[in-house]
Amino acid sequence: MCQSAGCPNQFECWEDREATFLIGGDQCTRRCDFCQIDTGRPSAYDRDEPRRVAESVVKMGLHYATVTGVARDDLPEGASWLYAETCRQIHELVPGCGVELLVDDFQGNSSALQTVFDARPEVFAHNVETVPRIFKRIRPAFRYERSLDVLSRARAAGLVTKSNLILGMGETDDEVSAALRDLHDAGAEIITITQYLRPSERHHPIDRWVTPERFDAFADEARAIGFTGVMSGPLVRSSYRAGRLYRQATEARGNGGAVMKIHGVNPTSGDRG
Repeated sequence: MCQSAGCPNQFECWEDREATFLIGGDQCTRRCDFCQIDTGRPSAYDRDEPRRVAESVVKMGLHYATVTGVARDDLPEGASWLYAETCRQIHELVPGCGVELLVDDFQGNSSALQTVFDARPEVFAHNVETVPRIFKRIRPAFRYERSLDVLSRARAAGLVTKSNLILGMGETDDEVSAALRDLHDAGAEIITITQYLRPSERHHPIDRWVTPERFDAFADEARAIGFTGVMSGPLVRSSYRAGRLYRQATEARGNGGAVMKIHGVNPTSGDRG
């Protein structure tokens, strides 16, 4: 996915032996106004995909894999099994590789969420992306409060939790600050803050370009609120330096000696501008 999305950080992530995989097909049952993935009716998902992803992790020599996917509202429990099985397969084939699952909300389905929790990914990520005032316009099939609840449930299950905010879609600085507090109160430990880049003319227009200095200020604010892993900058993406952020969060929990499993990942501070 790093290459197909044209991510500006793919070579830096590769230095840490990290990569992101998209599972569940190339058609999403939802449409978010910032996302370049096509909306449509997905085909039946491939139950052999988890094995192939895990084998790719082996071949690429990865230390940390982020697994994300399209929303599959055509299925009773979404793509929850696919996420969970991919996590299990990676852990089985590469015990030293960390797995981050970046999932949708499964419409709040408790059974689907539990399926993912039971796979015990190193990080459970669910991105809120924007602030309440414009949330319905940007993410019409999601609900802000439900997304917060998903993060709370993951934290209650003992997982390291992560979310993302995209700036430049019409939010104000005060609304970003409030959303950061909402996310931390919901249990999110890691936050990435990014600049919106419009995929095409049919997507939501860019409202503003946030300065690097403002991104730095939001990073400082997030740390002051209590986030233990923070990346904030114009070129940051939600999986940027994901393994390092995981390490920071687990060390802040006080169980650094039990962390990682993951090879070659060292904690780091600072932001990505």
